[in-house]
Amino acid sequence: MANGILLYAEITRQGYIHTVFFELANKARELSQKLNGAPIYAVLITKPGMLDDYKEGFTYSFIDKVYIYERTDNYSTEIYSNIIVDLVKEIEPEIILIGATNQGRDLAPRISSALKTGLTADCIGLDINEKGLLAATRPTFGGQLMATILCKTIPQMATVRPKVFKPAFENTYTNTEFIYKNSDYNNTNVTLLEFIQGIEDEKNELDSAEIIVAGGKGMKGEEGFKLLKEFADLLGGTVGASRGAVDMGYAPHRIQIGQTGKTVTPKLYIACGISGAIQHTVGITGSEHIMCINNDPNAPIFEISDTGIVADVFEVVPKLIELLKKR
Repeated sequence: MANGILLYAEITRQGYIHTVFFELANKARELSQKLNGAPIYAVLITKPGMLDDYKEGFTYSFIDKVYIYERTDNYSTEIYSNIIVDLVKEIEPEIILIGATNQGRDLAPRISSALKTGLTADCIGLDINEKGLLAATRPTFGGQLMATILCKTIPQMATVRPKVFKPAFENTYTNTEFIYKNSDYNNTNVTLLEFIQGIEDEKNELDSAEIIVAGGKGMKGEEGFKLLKEFADLLGGTVGASRGAVDMGYAPHRIQIGQTGKTVTPKLYIACGISGAIQHTVGITGSEHIMCINNDPNAPIFEISDTGIVADVFEVVPKLIELLKKR
């Protein structure tokens, strides 16, 4: 009999548990309540002797049991997937949730294929329907529609984008049980020769920014983004971009926000020259306050904005910069 929700606790290259785990843990608590209090499990694959560094995070995240696999080597798709597949066969969870990080997107399909079960990827919403099934919501048709998908095989699997859910704010202690498991798994097909860190492995300022000034195709070029950079610097924020602006070559992909970029949750999000297609707005709905500047009063961005200015961004932003410089 299947039972419980299993979460993957990803360890980053910097040695901490990825924040998406705590976001998933809080959501798992909500799902558990709709499943008559189903237990919540976590699987942790880490360097030997590191558990004490992570224990508090688990005990205050509503995790009932943590299964620990200690290894000295780096991440391996083959080894990690084999570990999790064997654990799933042992504890038989109803649901498996994994963060849609670079690692999670690599790992989850391998697990679902081995288990011969379905996988809903890059989700932005999770719920339990009236039949007790996981209802996973994700953008589809290029971000034009939202689809809620049911996985009728057990376990039900989903990957969830970081920053979609909020971590728990209250400190509720759980008497978490920590269980060490056999870690003797060999990598037979792939040998890691060298790891070269790229720019995508560095911490992205968008992840923790409280103020984001984002530009779209309406910024017309790199010069437009230089204007936004000056504006953002004066506000103490950082710059983001829509997919349209990135595709046009106005901004680098690492600052792209939306379905195929980052999901952000700043206190203030200022959209400049962004029309507001679903592909972009799914990445900003967690913002506390959204402000937009657009010369098209019918642009969809106004529908989700708390404050909107119908005007030419190249007239408004320079005036705002001027005012900020006088402060």
